[in-house]
Amino acid sequence: MRSPVNLRLGLVGYYGSETYFDAVLEKAEVDENYFPLFVSASVLEKEKDHVQGFAPEVAWVTKAGKSDLNVPIAIRPTSETSHRDLPLELNQWNNVVRWESREFLWQEGHTAHATEEEADKEVLEVLDHYRHLYEEYLVVPVVKGMKSENEKFAGARYTTSVEAFIPETGRGIQGATSHCLGTKFAKMFDIEFTNKEGKNELKAFVLAHEIMTHGDDKGLVNPPKVAPIQVIVIPVPFKDADTKEISKACSAVKDALREAGIRAKEDLSDNYSPKWKYSHWEIKGVPLRIEIGPRDLAKKQVRTVRRDNGVKADVPRVGLVEHVKELLGKIQQNMFDVAKQKRDDACVVVKTWDEFVEALGQKKLILAPWSDEEEVEMDVKRRTKDEVGAAKTLCSPFDQPEIPEGTLCFASGKLAKKWTYWGKSY
Repeated sequence: MRSPVNLRLGLVGYYGSETYFDAVLEKAEVDENYFPLFVSASVLEKEKDHVQGFAPEVAWVTKAGKSDLNVPIAIRPTSETSHRDLPLELNQWNNVVRWESREFLWQEGHTAHATEEEADKEVLEVLDHYRHLYEEYLVVPVVKGMKSENEKFAGARYTTSVEAFIPETGRGIQGATSHCLGTKFAKMFDIEFTNKEGKNELKAFVLAHEIMTHGDDKGLVNPPKVAPIQVIVIPVPFKDADTKEISKACSAVKDALREAGIRAKEDLSDNYSPKWKYSHWEIKGVPLRIEIGPRDLAKKQVRTVRRDNGVKADVPRVGLVEHVKELLGKIQQNMFDVAKQKRDDACVVVKTWDEFVEALGQKKLILAPWSDEEEVEMDVKRRTKDEVGAAKTLCSPFDQPEIPEGTLCFASGKLAKKWTYWGKSY
């Protein structure tokens, strides 16, 4: 008898991410499910290899009122396992607690499979959904690849991930991760099936990635696809202007946009100046601002102002809805193009230790030939450790450049087996 595969997916909740993944999961006919927030110490002990990486962050309940509990209860730092006829596919939106970051919302999916081949396929398929979310919705460029043995998820057979990079700080950020755990977890819970099995987990702290990738000195810059408010409409009355008619025009524009499915809002508050409102909604990262003043009213036009690049334009009221739809699409694409160009400009290829150290000092994303040995990676960490951390592997990209025969590892001088991204990370 063999055990079934469990797959777990995790995604921090953010506008658009939940909508996107719910649609993906509904299409795949994945069942909704909820797991308990509180976990007994005995259950947590069964998952000790898995939870080992979270041990310093596990929060424990030790009192009920003023009385001490006989047995402390853990607040779940990640999810548990479950079993049913295979393939099993479950999903939930839930809260988890890590002491380093307190409580946060994420989405996680669990699947179990009869064979390793099915599990491996699911790992990559779901990881690609995360890549799609990052690049098509959050417009954050990422690299898909395999984590090293040192960096893989505790207890996993292997870990794949999408990796982002913040050029301004010179640090990588691990995005969604997809783990295959083989038969390990099923054996822990004495779950058996007549064929092979595996398990994966996906996690993504997407909000932080989006903010750091696109934010500027004015505040957030939200991609239109995930912006809670895509368009803010603001009246700009001059002295002695017909404020009533201007407000009516703002409401009419907002209503027309909302009827077309655009998330629009008007700010008709009269206790703040237009300039204050501009700053207020820029801080919130609204992708597009529409201004309507007396001259716009007379010319039957509006003024649009893009949050991503500040470009202003006067646009006729006729055909405005279609123009806004097109403009939001251009903003989305431009934000990705700019982010990708910054990331690509920060990436360098090195082949020697001296080149590696120089690139690290310049806060670069480093692609280097590596011998794929744990002791070499640990040595790199030791040799580069400073007050802000040490360099480590980020991932080995699935799309591997060719390694010319005889290429040596940049750190050990042994024959290189693969190209791997290195850098400091959050």
